[in-house]
Amino acid sequence: MTDGVRAVLLAGGEGRRMGRLCQGQLKPLVPFGSYCRLIDFSLANAEASNLREVLLLSQYEERQLMDDLYRTWWRPGFRVHFGPFDQAYREGANYLPQELPRTPERGTADALIRKAPYLFGPSISDVLVLHADHVYRYDYGPMIEAHRQSGAALTLAYQRIERRYVHLFGMVEFDGTGHLTAFVEKPAEPTSDLVFAAFCVFDADRLHHYLEELEGTDWQHDISRDVIPAMLKGGERILGHEVVGHWEDIGTVDRYHRAHMALLEDGATLAHERIPRTIRPQVPRRFVSADLDISRSLVPDDLVNHGRIEHSVAFPGVQIGTGARVRRTVLLPGASVPAGADLDSAIVLEDGTVEYMATPHLSVGLSTTGPTGGACA
Repeated sequence: MTDGVRAVLLAGGEGRRMGRLCQGQLKPLVPFGSYCRLIDFSLANAEASNLREVLLLSQYEERQLMDDLYRTWWRPGFRVHFGPFDQAYREGANYLPQELPRTPERGTADALIRKAPYLFGPSISDVLVLHADHVYRYDYGPMIEAHRQSGAALTLAYQRIERRYVHLFGMVEFDGTGHLTAFVEKPAEPTSDLVFAAFCVFDADRLHHYLEELEGTDWQHDISRDVIPAMLKGGERILGHEVVGHWEDIGTVDRYHRAHMALLEDGATLAHERIPRTIRPQVPRRFVSADLDISRSLVPDDLVNHGRIEHSVAFPGVQIGTGARVRRTVLLPGASVPAGADLDSAIVLEDGTVEYMATPHLSVGLSTTGPTGGACA
């Protein structure tokens, strides 16, 4: 049962490490997997978990994000709640200014505090916290039910990964009874191969208590760096819920590229049939293992291909010029590759700009960035 659960979606990141992918568009709206945007995974999971509403916690270009989600995710039985601007969208958002007044937020916990009037209340018993840049399909129902039955103050999702990557995440450790004993954000020397999967269920009253207790202190205004450690130090009952299956944090342009290449592998842990359909859903896609001019690629039916495409992911509206060769590349919606171009291990943006993931091959008529690309301001 999801009655009494307030789902919140943290979508305020600037995407500074996402290179040109974030220039001109918000990180939550970065296209993914030929079918959708990054933010659509958590929203699709919430809808499939029978949650009727998700509260948006955003900051940068908030009007742009709200307008998009209003068009895409406002439907009978499920919608995104826009906090202080929600009534305006119910009535028609024409009178809202394009630039909304913005209160600076210094971390994820600030987002919770700023929207507290829409987050806490007598009918809310639990708060499900989600992020807008994680790629996974998951039913939150069993986790919510386990949390309620346990009486825990917090139940957090975790996953086992290769220890060499643990330093990129929040490391967690549990005792023999499943209680959290350690939580270290991006540890220099990991002592565990378990990481926080960045979604969790809080007891609403306990979460509210710790936010109020931390506010006004010398803290980092962050859920992972402040709220969870404070709860652990306070002796709260914190349990883990293991995430089995595909889960990926898309934090850098390199991880974005690698995540797309993983979709094309034999036995891929995320089948493309499970990716949400929000970008031109009327255009069918297909995986082509071997054809005359396409091999091992996920492509849309409207692909215009006069070259050769190998081990790549293409979105609708892509055009490949005569004699062009495209390998291990992500082609974003409407991207055009000119005749004779030779691309390998790249991302082609909507405007034709290319970011390479490795030493680039020479290309024809394309603007490029270096191996790691630029950074969003």
